[in-house]
Parts: sequence; C-alpha cells; structure tokens
Amino acid sequence: MSFDVGAFLLQSVPFARTLGVVFDEVADGRATCRLPDRPDLRNHVGGPHAGALFTLAESASGAAMLSAFGDQLARAVPLATTATIAYRKLAKGEISARARLLADRDQVLAVLDAGERPEFDVAVDLLDGDGVVVSSMTVTWTLRPH
Repeated sequence: MSFDVGAFLLQSVPFARTLGVVFDEVADGRATCRLPDRPDLRNHVGGPHAGALFTLAESASGAAMLSAFGDQLARAVPLATTATIAYRKLAKGEISARARLLADRDQVLAVLDAGERPEFDVAVDLLDGDGVVVSSMTVTWTLRPH
C-alpha cells in the first residue's frame, strides 16, 4: 500500500476519529484496530455502546478493504452496501477488531475491469482484552466505477 490507510480513514471518516479508533496493522486484505475504554463511549451496562462497536468493526473492514483495493481509488469509490453484526457477549474494556477480506483480489478486479460493480465481504471479529470474541460482523463492499 502506497499510503497510510489508518491515517487516511481517520481523516476521511471523522466519526472514527471522534471515537478514538486506533489502527495498529493494515496490510494484505487484513486490518487490526482498537477502541479505547472511555466512560463517554459506554452504554447502560458499562460496556462500549453498540454504535461504538459497530463503528470499530466497520472501520476495520474499511481498512482491510483499502489495503487490498486502495490502488483502485482513481477509478472507483468503495462503498459499504450491507453490514450484519452479532453481539455475542458483554464487551468490557478496550476492544480490538480483526478484519479480513473474504474475496480474491484478482476476481474482484476482473469484475471491475468488465465495467461492473463487484461485491465482496470482509469479516470482522471484535475481541476483549482476554481475546474473547464479543461480536462478529460481516460487511459487504462494492467498488463503484467513477
């Protein structure tokens, strides 16, 4: 990747910056980021609000997507089309997100080269400080040609 994906996302998605999302690793269709444990992000049971968890997971999915397709921004705009999240356990403390592209880059680009809008998924696991998966999300992305 020829640019800092995490910095790019924090600049272009101010809400992720507002929440304090930190990008740790972004490369080869994968991304890891985290959400700090802040009182102003908590819900009525003391864990991160569902909206904050959703934003963390969506941010990680966007970073993973951009690490694979960021070189295509001159000809297509990436858009999330759907997202499904499962809240599995009460999240507490700092939460990390691990995202991974579930598509083959060459196949996605072949669809884009044919003038169509490819769709592909990115899976994200949200983990607490003990490494327990507290939520899982799948985001479907498309690349819309300019």
